[in-house]
Amino acid sequence: MSRAVGVLGGMGPEATLDFFAKVLRRAGAGSDQEHLRLLIDNNPGVPDRNAALSGRGESPGPVLAQMARGLQASGADFLVMVCNTAHAFEDDILNATSLPFVSLIEETRDAVLRERPALRRVGLLATNACLDAGLYQSAFAPHDVRTLTLEGASLERFMELLYRIKAGNTGPDVRAEMRSLALELVDAGAEVLVAGCTEVPLVLGAQDVPAPLVNSTDVLVERTLQYARGLAPLPERSVETPA
Repeated sequence: MSRAVGVLGGMGPEATLDFFAKVLRRAGAGSDQEHLRLLIDNNPGVPDRNAALSGRGESPGPVLAQMARGLQASGADFLVMVCNTAHAFEDDILNATSLPFVSLIEETRDAVLRERPALRRVGLLATNACLDAGLYQSAFAPHDVRTLTLEGASLERFMELLYRIKAGNTGPDVRAEMRSLALELVDAGAEVLVAGCTEVPLVLGAQDVPAPLVNSTDVLVERTLQYARGLAPLPERSVETPA
């Protein structure tokens, strides 16, 4: 079995490229025909998710819905989205299409709990809007896992770093600052770190921190491969299929 994957991307383009490259590398394909079919809408015109959720910009929901409809019309069998914060607008996508949608948030949570079933404290490297929307907090709460987050000046530094990364700066200074912020969460008691923004893996790796680091992009890559090859049942939709 081989299912076509519809990818809502461009948030940002480097993170989408990272996802695509990892899917190619991990596919284990021996020929062109053994690779997955990926339909990628790399749309950098999606309105800023952080601005929208803070009330300073337009909602990306209508654009995401349009992208989802286009991917379905192009032949996608299920959808993934390479942006954590944009999952605050998941219902806009589900209401626009009849396709199964793979939640990056839920898949990352499940991956963390499979690896550490006795986990009690997880550190989140995520945008202020993602945190304000409670995406990961609400995912972990039913499992009695406390979420530790950056706050105040540290969160401001994190956001500044993300926009520098989006501008193409992934140099040693940015890497050192991201590592420093990750260590703050470890020092606060995080047993596991979650790279809950797809820009984070561009500058931070497992070798950079003393606690296990779960990379949301890596999780999405592995699960996309499994779903596309029929090795796992696709997620059930949380809303009714649109007419």
